[in-house]
Amino acid sequence: MVEPHANGKKIRVAVLFGGQSAEHDVSLRSAQTVIGALDQERYEVTQIGITREGRWLAGGEPMAALTADSPMFLAAKAQHGNGAHDSHPVIDPQAPMTMPPHVSDGVDVVFPVLHGPFGEDGTVQGMLELAGLPYVGSGVLGSAVAMDKIMTKTVLSQAGIPQLPWVQLLRRDWERDPGTSEQQIGDKLGFPCFSKPANLGSSVGISKVHGPEELHDAIAQAAHYDRKIVIERGVNAREIELSVMGNDDPIASVAGEVLPATEFYDYNAKYIDDTAQLLIPAEIDPELLGQLQETAIEAFKALDLAGLARVDFFVERDTDRIYLNEINTLPGFTSISMYPMLWEASGVALPELVDRLVAYALERHTDKRRA
Repeated sequence: MVEPHANGKKIRVAVLFGGQSAEHDVSLRSAQTVIGALDQERYEVTQIGITREGRWLAGGEPMAALTADSPMFLAAKAQHGNGAHDSHPVIDPQAPMTMPPHVSDGVDVVFPVLHGPFGEDGTVQGMLELAGLPYVGSGVLGSAVAMDKIMTKTVLSQAGIPQLPWVQLLRRDWERDPGTSEQQIGDKLGFPCFSKPANLGSSVGISKVHGPEELHDAIAQAAHYDRKIVIERGVNAREIELSVMGNDDPIASVAGEVLPATEFYDYNAKYIDDTAQLLIPAEIDPELLGQLQETAIEAFKALDLAGLARVDFFVERDTDRIYLNEINTLPGFTSISMYPMLWEASGVALPELVDRLVAYALERHTDKRRA
């Protein structure tokens, strides 16, 4: 693996955050953690913010400008009674809609801390490929496939990785004939089931459906965020997550268990209410843990991922049967995010973790440029 800082010079890292997806606020919190973990003796950090409208902020104080208008950060300030109405940097309405040229000339590696569409789905990765820049995380193909839950499930099915029964639904078809679509879902999956947008994370737009009378509203909520919707059968299961990192020879962390205070681990439980409990490490039989780690790595390779990913499983309570639920290629790095906490429990502290991720990015870039 290529080691950063090997020649005595600081590695110039551009951290990307914000973005146009519904996970904009989560990205800001994650980026604060990453920036704080990058050793100033080893790295020269450039902050690059992306507004909700897609404008790139590469100078001044991008983090201050974006957090000043973030509902998540404003709520936190109001709760603690400090600075809710403080003056803050003004976002330039003429800021460019793409990466400024001087950015690509002044960095050695890019660390995208972007969640959801327009950041985690291969779009930014493609732009960085065209600019010839190394970047942390998966490439265009892996990012695009893993972002789309339907494509992920299709690829993993071919790889023989166990998943719960599911149905895909186009918003157009449902709007044309909701009754038929909902009847087919009930007949195939039964209840409870879960309705999700195909291309979002952080539990945005997800609903648990207890019976047919709730299905219409659940689909409508998912359809607000995406033209493609996935419906999955519910199961009485433990929610188990593992972190993976590496390139062609990835490794998996210990397992963690989510103990939601509500019926499932939704957006509020993750980022607002702070009511869910995270059990790290999870109390799991060693043989079952080995099976989860093996499956997580197998899925990582099947999707051609790189750098990092969090792999989420259901473990059926009565049988210990495992089902892969989702894969997140740019998982959260907030103070309550599973990805860094699982590596901490595995013996890899946050500063070392970001060191390794930068090194994996440089290694991947070097390998791809071989003749």
